[in-house]
Amino acid sequence: MTDSVTNDEHGGHGPGMPTGDGTRAVRAGLPEPVKHEPTLPGPVFAAHFHLPGEPTGPYTYGRDENPTWTHLERAIGELESPGREGVETLVFASGMAAISSVLFSQLRAGDVVVLPGDGYQVLPLVRTQLEAYGIEVRTAPTGGGAQLDVLDGAKLLWIETPSNPGLDVCDVRRLVEAAHTRGALVAVDNTLATPLGQRPLELGADFSVASGTKQLTGHGDVLLGYVAGRDAEAMTAVRRWRKIVGAIPGPMEAWLAHRSIATLQLRVDRQNATALRVATALRARPEITGLRYPGLPDDPSHKIASQQMLRYGCVVSFTLATRARADRFLDALRLVEGATSFGGVRSTAERRGRWGGDAVPEGFVRLSVGAEDPEDLVADLLRALDETAD
Repeated sequence: MTDSVTNDEHGGHGPGMPTGDGTRAVRAGLPEPVKHEPTLPGPVFAAHFHLPGEPTGPYTYGRDENPTWTHLERAIGELESPGREGVETLVFASGMAAISSVLFSQLRAGDVVVLPGDGYQVLPLVRTQLEAYGIEVRTAPTGGGAQLDVLDGAKLLWIETPSNPGLDVCDVRRLVEAAHTRGALVAVDNTLATPLGQRPLELGADFSVASGTKQLTGHGDVLLGYVAGRDAEAMTAVRRWRKIVGAIPGPMEAWLAHRSIATLQLRVDRQNATALRVATALRARPEITGLRYPGLPDDPSHKIASQQMLRYGCVVSFTLATRARADRFLDALRLVEGATSFGGVRSTAERRGRWGGDAVPEGFVRLSVGAEDPEDLVADLLRALDETAD
């Protein structure tokens, strides 16, 4: 682990600096100011660096380190674990690269891992590969702490909360305590919440893992992932895996991500507030069933979410009666783009059953609420429901 990517240094943060989420997001990872230098240095495009003599120092080869990564890793670490020293952050080429790095660096043949049975749709593919390596995979749903029932003997517990796309929430503190008592490490997929919505490391987890492709960067133009961890030995293994696999982000992607983080608090607050308004409006529609949003007071996950989340996210999910009904509704929307992924400034929605990897009804819709005016977005959704009624 190198000092350049830990929270031991906070570029641009002097004593007494305000630490609100907006201030932190705007200033996270910035280097100390130097006269005539840009406040956020541009991307460093380098496969190799000047390196006479012994190969020491932070930058030796482009697969191992890059100054643009360093600024971004510092920024993410400051958001995931503000004010806490000894937390290391590593960025990757995608969210799946980050997820794979934790799973395959920590597990060996004969180990047991517990995954969510209702998590991201690529996890079944990951399970197949883990089992091919002789690793036992157990699964249980996110809600109700069901993963506790299959935890005995596990080396690693993987939590996804809120779950994607069902939006169930589990008690992270409770699961972490149980896992650590049994000698297991805990990784939390923090993609949907973002560090401004939930801080898994502060809840006791060993790893916070996320796809920066989603709301962290928020513009739908960057593929990125990261792992933040508080165990030096475990993070050394993650770093080694990144080096072996070469799943590294390009400097331009890293720079774009850092630039985008400056508006994270503005985007998150707008999108979260609008998501609650959307969920409230949809709750009144008789054709909508299975509506889920953790911010709704009557949502099954609201009590736990309110105890561990700072913000509830920008994703709302619900079900229409049939596949055809859902498709008509999605086609009729004018302000909501038909696209996968979530967290962008432009609202998107899709019928998740079209991918075949989620255990959801055919009419299940995942809606990612963007930064449009709330009144316009709600009006568009209600109009599309009216126009496509059976």
